[in-house]
Amino acid sequence: MLDALAVPLQGGLEIFGLPLSLVLLLAGAGLIVLEALAPGAHFIVVGVALLAAGLVGTFLGPALGSLTPLLLAAVVLVAGAGSLYAYRNFGIYGESDGGRTSDSSSLRGRSGRVTERVTRDGGEVKLAEGGGFNPYFQARPVDGVIEEGEEVIVVDPGGGNVLTVESLSGLGSDDAIDRELARERARGEADDEEPERA
Repeated sequence: MLDALAVPLQGGLEIFGLPLSLVLLLAGAGLIVLEALAPGAHFIVVGVALLAAGLVGTFLGPALGSLTPLLLAAVVLVAGAGSLYAYRNFGIYGESDGGRTSDSSSLRGRSGRVTERVTRDGGEVKLAEGGGFNPYFQARPVDGVIEEGEEVIVVDPGGGNVLTVESLSGLGSDDAIDRELARERARGEADDEEPERA
C-alpha cells in the first residue's frame, strides 16, 4: 500500500525509505489517534501541525522540489500555532477557562446536585461547574444522609476522588457553635445593660 502512495510523492527528502511528506502525514495521523484514545490535548496540537504539513507536502512537494523541507517546516509552525490558538481560545474539549487545569483544592466551595443518595458508605454528586471532563464525583456527607436531588456544597475535596459535601438546605439551621455564639452575644449585651441601670 505504501508503494502506491509513494508514486505521486517521488522526489524530495526521504526518511526510512519513505518521502518526508508521507512520514509527516503518518506521524500526524498517529498523534491524532493517540489523542482520541487519551484525551487531554497533549498530542492534538503537534498532530494537527504534522498532518497539515504532510498534506501540503503530498500535494505541493513534487512541484517545489528542493524547497519542500523549508515549506514543510513553515507549515508545521503555522499550523501548530493555529491549532494551539484554536485549542486555547475556542474552548475545545469544553473548557471555559482557556485550557488551564486546577487541582482538587479548587473544588472546595463548588456547588452541585446529588445524583445518588449520599450516605457514609456511598453516593454521587454532579458539580455545577469546575468538575473537568467528568463532573460526577463520589461523595460522603459531613453528617447524616443527603437525599437525591438536594443541592450540596463541597466542604472537603479530599484529593478529588471522594468529596465531602454538605446539604445547602442544612446550612441555614443553627448548629451548636451558632447557639453558643448567640448565648455569648446575649451575655455581653446583658453585661452592657447592667452598668447603665446602676
